[in-house]
Amino acid sequence: MTTPSRIVVIGAGIGGLTTAALLAQAGCNVTVLEGQTYAGGSAGTFLHQGYRFDAGATVAGGFQPGGPHALVAERLALNWDVRQHDPAWVVHLPDRSIRLCQDNAEVEQNFPASSRFWKTQSRLAALGWSLSGQGLPWIPTSPAEIVHLVDVGARNLPHDLELIPYALMSAYRWLALSGLSSDAAFVRFIDAQLLISAQTTSRSANAMYSATALDLARQGVYHVRGGMGGIAETLVKRIRELGGDVVFRQKAVRISTREGRAVSVTTKRGDEFPCDFLVANLTPWSLDNLLGEDSPRGLRREAERRRAGWGAFVLHLGVRADKLPKDLPDHHQMIESYDGALGETRSIFLSMSPRWDASRAPDGHRAVTVTTHTEVQPWWDLLANDPQAYGARKDDYTERILTNVERAIPGFRASIALMLPGTPVTYEFYTGRHLGMVGGFPQSSLFRARTPLTGLVNARLVGDSIFPGQSTAGVTLGAMRVARDVLRRVRTGEQQLGSAAMKVQRESHSEEVLV
Repeated sequence: MTTPSRIVVIGAGIGGLTTAALLAQAGCNVTVLEGQTYAGGSAGTFLHQGYRFDAGATVAGGFQPGGPHALVAERLALNWDVRQHDPAWVVHLPDRSIRLCQDNAEVEQNFPASSRFWKTQSRLAALGWSLSGQGLPWIPTSPAEIVHLVDVGARNLPHDLELIPYALMSAYRWLALSGLSSDAAFVRFIDAQLLISAQTTSRSANAMYSATALDLARQGVYHVRGGMGGIAETLVKRIRELGGDVVFRQKAVRISTREGRAVSVTTKRGDEFPCDFLVANLTPWSLDNLLGEDSPRGLRREAERRRAGWGAFVLHLGVRADKLPKDLPDHHQMIESYDGALGETRSIFLSMSPRWDASRAPDGHRAVTVTTHTEVQPWWDLLANDPQAYGARKDDYTERILTNVERAIPGFRASIALMLPGTPVTYEFYTGRHLGMVGGFPQSSLFRARTPLTGLVNARLVGDSIFPGQSTAGVTLGAMRVARDVLRRVRTGEQQLGSAAMKVQRESHSEEVLV
């Protein structure tokens, strides 16, 4: 028998933990290294003065039958402690508020001409969920993945050939074909949804990807008991039950290589973890940095040339529940105007801990996270060149966000008992994300999607940097793909080692007979 392959996973985000759990279940020797004291990364939950605040992601989907989290739960025998929330969230446009519910009724009431658009969206999304549930390996990176892709396509596309053009067009082109591109309010509504789900707006977002991204409210939004970090905590527990290990306060500082293969990971404590295969729940920039001079040429070029993604400015707030309007939904999206670019406080997303989850806040209070997309580099430039201006910008963003929230939820400001502002600099410190970028890369062309390949034979990326990217559901789909790929390659390697061992045994036996 061969020794189980040693898999080292850097980062206890949802992608790294899901990959680790699936590999541990398959019999691999798995160790997850996490620099922080808690799991989850950008989808983690931290404790402060009795509040459990979500570090980044606050909305969870993919728990519906056939959804990514449901599939993982089935394979790993997990029970997610979640509860559905309807409406998914309320969109506050400059002149109206729209509840996004599973029946999509208020959206179509406000935009009656969009009915045909939503029928197409539903069909596209159904195809997207079906393909993802069958493990669509996009873009394929090996002969095995090509065979799998052809097989999945053969089972699905014959029934939906007319939908193929949507894979080649932008969401805005789709709006134009639907006669909706001249409706400024509807375009703004769609752009706001795509910014949080595809990291870009309709003029750039791919139509096929957009259809699935716009399907979140219809499929269902869920609260996780204890905060979003509960997903990661459930996975950590299962990994340990399966014989794997998750080690905290072990920040990776160096990946050693030999002949184009990762051979070990060294941590800040000076501990070294040998590996037969490496899974990096990191951004390409962070992986390049850990490899140093050993970074493959393609990865180094990507780190130098790839445009930085979005960061987030965040307010973590503790609020008094009795000061809030009764029957207030838990999630809200506020759009300041119909003009100009989104982000930079002009579009914000607010999430409150549910009333039923007493673990999230002191008695009579609720934990609130408010975020807005922001460019990362200006924050770093201000911090380096003018710390006073950096502080002034934090104060300005805080005031602008609270003004926007107050406009949608009168009296909200008076409910605030605790306030913690954070910038991309904060995210970089606590999550290790390069420059504090969160959310992954904009999903524009499907044919430029980032694959898990790293340039090292036995190392793969996982997380929101690889397709399909953003959200815990998207990251989970990527993790399932990476786990399949790693397991296939590990088993091939073990078979080769087993064959070599049997050959040595046969030769030794022959020598004994000859003697």
